[in-house]
Amino acid sequence: MTDSSDLARQVRSVSRLTGEFTLRSGRTATEYFDKYQFEADPVLLDRLAERLAVLIPEGTEVLAGLEMGGIAVVTALARHAKLPTAFVRKQAKQYGTARLAEGAEVAGRRVLIVEDVVTSGGQVVLSTTDLRKLGAHVDHAVCVIDRQEGGSQALAAEGITLRALLTRADLDAAA
Repeated sequence: MTDSSDLARQVRSVSRLTGEFTLRSGRTATEYFDKYQFEADPVLLDRLAERLAVLIPEGTEVLAGLEMGGIAVVTALARHAKLPTAFVRKQAKQYGTARLAEGAEVAGRRVLIVEDVVTSGGQVVLSTTDLRKLGAHVDHAVCVIDRQEGGSQALAAEGITLRALLTRADLDAAA
């Protein structure tokens, strides 16, 4: 198994960009981790999923990947965890099944939110609220990268514990 510093080096190498970037939170950053680069690499994504699997809280019944980046991560993670998966939209579609969460049923089950990168935690909070309205029990989230910009605290305020495989500090140390 790959150790954390090697994994951080690999993620940093394939996904770190510099420049000026507007984040989902509206903030501007001079460094950006293009998650699609590590999600598009099947070998690296599998290594990340293998390591994420050990962060899954005991009692988890469903893994819920958030649109869009969390979908690749949750699919790879499900292979290692052997747990059913739900794919969570930002908004329920207006046609077909018109569901917010596709795949595994979430009502009445212990659901773990799976995200690729957490910055402010905003999308995790919004999706958790929606999943709880559907009857899901959500009190944990996992992510590949915690940018350490307040997301963990924002989630804690909503009763969600964030477990991150890598942090911004890990990626900075891998330079």
